[in-house]
Amino acid sequence: MISINTNPAASAAAYSLDNVSRNLQKTLTRLSSGSRIVSPMDDAGGLAVSMRLNAAVRRTEATQNNVSNAQAFLETQDGVLRSAEKVINRLGELTQLGSDVTKSTNDLALYQAEVNSLKAQLGSLISETFNGVNLFTSGVAATENVNATTAIVASQDGSQTINITARNLGWVGHYTGTQSATTAGMIDVTSVTSSKAAITAINEAIQAIATLRAKNGAEQSRLGFAADVLAINKTNLESAASRITEVDIAEESAKLARFTILQQAGTAMLAQANQASGSLLRLLA
Repeated sequence: MISINTNPAASAAAYSLDNVSRNLQKTLTRLSSGSRIVSPMDDAGGLAVSMRLNAAVRRTEATQNNVSNAQAFLETQDGVLRSAEKVINRLGELTQLGSDVTKSTNDLALYQAEVNSLKAQLGSLISETFNGVNLFTSGVAATENVNATTAIVASQDGSQTINITARNLGWVGHYTGTQSATTAGMIDVTSVTSSKAAITAINEAIQAIATLRAKNGAEQSRLGFAADVLAINKTNLESAASRITEVDIAEESAKLARFTILQQAGTAMLAQANQASGSLLRLLA
């Protein structure tokens, strides 16, 4: 049937060409943006999942920062403990020097002056802070148990926490006698007898420092493993989100070639369909 009012062939060709043009435009947009989901209608479910995954990635990055700050807190704390260890070791030297029977009273008085200065320095270390947060508790006791713990969130969903501790440096001061508190252990090298007695207090102080540093190291180790887990989780989350949202360049390039050829063919066929009505003129002539 040949009709003047309608041209079904041209309408069908125009419809096909329109569909091909839309698909071609979508392919071009995907390739230029690198995203497989250009609009929600492309993959509504995938878009929802990718949004949740991307949010989890952001939270994981924030958690990594928090864990890094906690590691810096413990590293700073250990740095102060190393300084305290050096002070204790020097005090130990002075007590040994004070036990020398060949030293005069004036010699021992000079040793005691250095001892008093070192004790003052040890006492000042207790007040050290990290970004305004106390590294140590100020209590002085014969045990370690005057500590203050802070829970650090170690997972993006908040389900896991790790405690870091503001440790009791006053425990060391209990054996050495700092200016910050009255203590049972006092380092006195003004006589040979008192110098020998102070050696016991020094040994206790060394053990206290060793315990504090060992537990600091244990917390640093745990935070290090937590940081590794967060880094792995972040990589996996990013990979999962990428598989959902990012375009497959090879596949989309093949589609581009296909739709380009179809568009050219559709344009040619539409032109042919439009020219078909011209044959009516020969019938009417």
